[in-house]
Amino acid sequence: MIKNKKLWLLILQYALLILVALFMMFPIFWIFSNSLRTLTGISQFPPRLFPEEPQFSNYIEVLYNSNALVYFRNTMTLIVGNTIGTLLSSSIVAYPLARMNFRGKNFFFALILSTMMVPTVAVIIPQFIIFRELGWLDSLRPMIVPSFFAFPYNVFLFRQFFLTIPRSLDEAAMIDGCNRWQIFSLLVVPLAKPIFITIGVLSSIWWWNELFQPLIFVQSNNLRPLTTGALLGFRVQGQQHLVQWNLQMAMATLMIIPPMFLYLFAQRYITQGIKSTGIKE
Repeated sequence: MIKNKKLWLLILQYALLILVALFMMFPIFWIFSNSLRTLTGISQFPPRLFPEEPQFSNYIEVLYNSNALVYFRNTMTLIVGNTIGTLLSSSIVAYPLARMNFRGKNFFFALILSTMMVPTVAVIIPQFIIFRELGWLDSLRPMIVPSFFAFPYNVFLFRQFFLTIPRSLDEAAMIDGCNRWQIFSLLVVPLAKPIFITIGVLSSIWWWNELFQPLIFVQSNNLRPLTTGALLGFRVQGQQHLVQWNLQMAMATLMIIPPMFLYLFAQRYITQGIKSTGIKE
């Protein structure tokens, strides 16, 4: 009797999980379904779950008859530039906060964390004015250069992970004649591979999906990343108010695939990196 009760309880749990999963996946399915329709088929009422005649040609048109490859190049430039910048700068800033003792260390760390409470929209106007005076508007530099000055959240993750590395390793390396830079580059960085991969993947996914900053800083169509390109690049020629929703949905479907596989590939490292940031030596 007890076994049957546990079995039915397990079946109920799995049924609820399946329902929640279907509910969460429905928007993605709807995007994919609309990507296979004609422009008039999207506005069909009542709507149907599956298109009558799937239009796989929408994907061909997105890839070959649009600026999708240009948008992709710009997105990869943002991803590579920002990922390299934040990995270098954030790890270098986090290292002394985690491994060295100096006056005001906790104050500076608290000051860095306090900047996380400032929303992006609160500083976007001063940033716009600064980049305008530098002549950087309508380029990718306003979105890449700031990453070389460290992001607070990434500094926090790096610091927490560096704390898990035994300090005795630093002391042994210093006895062998290593300076601080050698300890960081030759000892700490190899041991911190999980957090480097974690932050690299999170940064890549962030800039793959980033929409707000490209809308502010980029006006030229040939400099748009995939997000703004998908939003503004699929207009009916001669009727700029009319959006080609089927092509836009095809682009959105293609944009879902890379971050999904990237996360699945690095899931083990992300779990290990995030879990270790909550442990101290």
